Parts: sequence; C-alpha cells; structure tokens
Amino acid sequence: VQLQASGGGLVQAGGSLRLSCAISGRTLSSYNMGWFRQAPGKEREFVAADSWSGSVYYTDSVKGRFTISRDNAKNTVYLQMNSLKPEDTAVYYCAIGGSSRYPSTYAYDYWGEGTLVTVSS
Repeated sequence: VQLQASGGGLVQAGGSLRLSCAISGRTLSSYNMGWFRQAPGKEREFVAADSWSGSVYYTDSVKGRFTISRDNAKNTVYLQMNSLKPEDTAVYYCAIGGSSRYPSTYAYDYWGEGTLVTVSS
C-alpha cells in the first residue's frame, strides 16, 4: 500500500491550497481516510477524516475553512484549505485505515510521506 501526498507549497495568509493523496494497493471506498499535520517542534495532530460511509470530521481549528473529500473512482482523497493562517504551517500527512477512532493516529495503518504547507503572514 502506498500513499502519495501532493499539493503543498508557500501561500500568503488568507490564500488557498488543495492537497491530494493518491492511494495504491487498496480500494479507497472500503476505508477511512485521514489528514494529519505536524508543525516544527510539535506533535502530529489530527486535521480531518472522511469515513468510508461518508461521515466527515474536523478538528475545531479548521472547521469552516478546510474540506475533506474523496474520489473513489480515482482512489484519491483531497483536502481543500481556504483562509489559510500562519498557524496552519506544517507538514501534512494523509493516512488510510479501517478503525473508527478517526482522530487517533492508531486508527490508520498506512501513511504518506507528507507535503509541506507554509503560510506566510
């Protein structure tokens, strides 16, 4: 199983980015997907999750600004990030798993390499 995250970059505060995560080796429609991020010197934190049944979850700090979605036909999950803030700066990771404990890293058994998002003020 491989996950390839892309779409990161440098953006000014208030701008937008769309991250993509392409999955190979698993059929996306049968699994839950999550996005996490890790800022320098901080622990990895939950950002958003999209369950195989269609439920979505967000951490409070991104509600109303970020949207997680999936295209099962393309085996790809997305994270649309709007109204970006400097505190959103981090390496963003996508992950796939079968557990319903979405905010926990233990709910996911495969992870992508990460893509860096830098938001300038």
